[in-house]
Amino acid sequence: QVQLVESGGGLVQAGGSLRLSCAASGRFFSINDMGWYRQAPEKQRELVADITSGGSTNYVDSVKGRFTISRDNAKNTVYLQMNSLKPEDTAVYYCNADRVLVEGYRFLEVWGQGTLVTVSS
Repeated sequence: QVQLVESGGGLVQAGGSLRLSCAASGRFFSINDMGWYRQAPEKQRELVADITSGGSTNYVDSVKGRFTISRDNAKNTVYLQMNSLKPEDTAVYYCNADRVLVEGYRFLEVWGQGTLVTVSS
């Protein structure tokens, strides 16, 4: 079984910064894509940023220039550095691991439990 454990959420004032971390654990051989999604109240979950095992990144337009996703493959950990936070960034942030290779040559998609980020104005 593969698990993702997130940390780093909290309350911050507008203009401030937070760093989210997500560590994968369990029995697996590799993880292709890791990323962060968010879901604000009464809104659909959206992709914030993702990163491949090779380091290619992708961001939603609203966070470009403010957020940076990075990854430590040796630690199976993905980070999201969030700067210049805005009240509209308030949401539950979910870590995602896609194409996780496990025994039997099966690929899984795994989600974290979510961490709340609140940005006050």
